[in-house]
Amino acid sequence: MKILVVDDHPLILEALHHVLRALDGGAAIHDARTAEDGRRLLAEHPDAQLLILDLSLPGADRFSLLHELRNAYPSIPVVVLSASDQREDIMRAIDLGAMGYIPKSSSNLVMLQALRLVLSGGVYLPSVALAMRDGSAGEPLRVAEGAARTTPRELGLTARQAQVLALILQGKPNKVICRELGLAEGTVKIHVAAILRALNVSTRTQAVIEASRLGLQLEGAMPAALGTHQRH
Repeated sequence: MKILVVDDHPLILEALHHVLRALDGGAAIHDARTAEDGRRLLAEHPDAQLLILDLSLPGADRFSLLHELRNAYPSIPVVVLSASDQREDIMRAIDLGAMGYIPKSSSNLVMLQALRLVLSGGVYLPSVALAMRDGSAGEPLRVAEGAARTTPRELGLTARQAQVLALILQGKPNKVICRELGLAEGTVKIHVAAILRALNVSTRTQAVIEASRLGLQLEGAMPAALGTHQRH
């Protein structure tokens, strides 16, 4: 496994290396400490399996580097590591395509669990992001320990819509979904609209949050080999 880390804080880097060794003792870990070095690192390792990205870096304006790298390398999952635990920051990062958001105040165990979830195809959100969708005060909504998890079929989603949702959860835009599933853009838009209705949300970001809250099982949504000329 090849993992890229872009963060300028020595103590955070040390903690991350410890977590990543626990994640995969044989992982090749490459670091960068500035936005420019981060760009160079991605250019040198476009086959990386994971990118861990700090939002506050020399040479970048907070979310600008995330937006840039997600557009340039849409196949690399990105996990944001940030000193901020503000809900609006979490939502913006997910909206820009991050597959996880880990506050730097998190324990090593939480970081490890979050990275395992992302590498398995899931999306990690801290509990503050699972607060009620209308923004009202209240206890965070979470999947209860041992509770039954929801399947796409139980939401009324077709197999194709489950595939589209799986790619949405990976932060991929419609054009990339079209290419990966061999679908026309209009067809993908129809599927996205159906997914939002099924989840009772109005945006893709809300769909990510709701899917995470429901513990939606999408492990089998994407077949190992998908035909590139299917259009339904």
